[in-house]
Amino acid sequence: MTFTMRVMKRPLAFSVSKAALFLAAAATITGLALPEALAAEKRPNIIFIFTDDHCQQALSAYDATRMATPNMDRIAREGMLFQRCYVTNGICGPSRAVIQTGKYSHINGFMVNGQVFNGDQPTMAKMLHAAGYQTAVIGKWHLESTPQGYDYFDVLIGQGPYYNPPMLTGGIEAQATRREHTGYTTDIIRDKALAWLKEQRDPEKPFLLMFQHKAPHRDWQPAPKYLTWLEETEIPEPATLWDVYSNRASPAANQAMTIKDHLTDRDLKLTPPTNLTPEQLTVWNAAYEPLNKAFLEKRPTMTPEEVIKWKYQRYVKDYLRCVKSVDDSIGDLLDYLEASGLKDNTVVIYSSDQGWYLGEHGWYDKRWMYEESLKTPLLVSWPGVVKPGSVNGDIVSNLDFAQTFLDIAGVEQPADMQGRSLVPLLKGTTPADWRKSFYYHYYEFPGAHNVARHYGVTDGRHKLIHYYELGEWELFDLVKDPNEMSNVHDLPGYADIQKALGVELTRLRAHYKLPAEDPVESRRPQPGPGKEKGKAKGKGKGNPAGKAKAAGAVPAQ
Repeated sequence: MTFTMRVMKRPLAFSVSKAALFLAAAATITGLALPEALAAEKRPNIIFIFTDDHCQQALSAYDATRMATPNMDRIAREGMLFQRCYVTNGICGPSRAVIQTGKYSHINGFMVNGQVFNGDQPTMAKMLHAAGYQTAVIGKWHLESTPQGYDYFDVLIGQGPYYNPPMLTGGIEAQATRREHTGYTTDIIRDKALAWLKEQRDPEKPFLLMFQHKAPHRDWQPAPKYLTWLEETEIPEPATLWDVYSNRASPAANQAMTIKDHLTDRDLKLTPPTNLTPEQLTVWNAAYEPLNKAFLEKRPTMTPEEVIKWKYQRYVKDYLRCVKSVDDSIGDLLDYLEASGLKDNTVVIYSSDQGWYLGEHGWYDKRWMYEESLKTPLLVSWPGVVKPGSVNGDIVSNLDFAQTFLDIAGVEQPADMQGRSLVPLLKGTTPADWRKSFYYHYYEFPGAHNVARHYGVTDGRHKLIHYYELGEWELFDLVKDPNEMSNVHDLPGYADIQKALGVELTRLRAHYKLPAEDPVESRRPQPGPGKEKGKAKGKGKGNPAGKAKAAGAVPAQ
């Protein structure tokens, strides 16, 4: 089956570096191919490793209390770990649109899951491609429209399942062909990325590879080899697991994302996936059925607290098992870079679309401006440039990724992008005018998990959040109250801080050109928890990534 989408030809607002332009002119005069001329610059390759819903609490370079991630840690050990990488809008699709465009959600037009990304707009992939980079995206795309600006794409349909995923593949012509696969999705994505590096790319060109995993997104289905990993291990409970949401604004109590009440039987593996092969199902049932039987027999006599504890252990272990497979895949990639000689001229970046709750506040999921979901991992290695083992505490963001990629490649950064290149920080210098505060905006209400719309500002020391449709505010002292359990808004001792953050919030909204009212496109009907969303609609020239539902996939969340 082949899907075709018309691609609008638009001029791109950028230019390559002066050196690249000189070489391009020389190529025209001498008859040399442009890639060969640009290859003389030895511009760095860029590999962007991206996961879905991976939090700092489950990455041992940040927090080693739950699991070890030796291969992710390897990137940190050989490069830089960013302690405060904040996301602009903590949900899957919108985060990805920000990375493609370098613009906030209200500017790039993708504010809530279920929209269709307008791929006709300028993106960093198009700019790198035009500057001589070979571009590829493999794995989770989740923007509903066909990828543009990529010489090669091989992407999941929508969210995609953990096992046996159908995928859409194509190239710069924006025609997508559906192909079926059998196996574990994390491994399939890894194999495709390695195959592209080894066999399909042009070795004369620098490249951008977007290596993007589905895991560890809900509903956390582990690989066969890790189905019982950690079973004999007790995972520590977070201090706020038993949060009762007192002394907060009302949205904290009115959400639908608690371990206590909102995990489904499928989340908890009390029912198996529906799309496994007979062989896969046999292995799955061998791992889960005895444990489920023991729990179901005991449940009538368990206290409510004991049931929550069981749910927490089952959920968190499955999440960590999914992360374990991702870490393995990263190790395979890093080993190949070293063995092939590519390592010395390749920038490796690891991140996720936002953070996640591993039981903090009694929750799973993301969305909030609270620390666990606002922060995302960011690790960068760049041999010869980034000091190994360095740690950065500046406020950085996924808003900065596009401009960072362009800067690494020597491509001029468009003036209308809203972030900043991280290259100075990677080289060990923080510019004097680097941001001291950060603006966040979440739109998806009504929607899955019932999290109220909110925006806010943080300087890393204090945080001001406005639930603007409810007229409610929160202010947190992140030093005295790092778990954000006590709202100090309107307390006399914080009057000056509250006023200053309010002024900064107004300034940032003006700086980033926020409209007074949310764009009407952000009001799209959203599915409730556990409901299949309808077919995505929008202005796109075709919607191959949203037309076909992948068997075994969960709703976009």
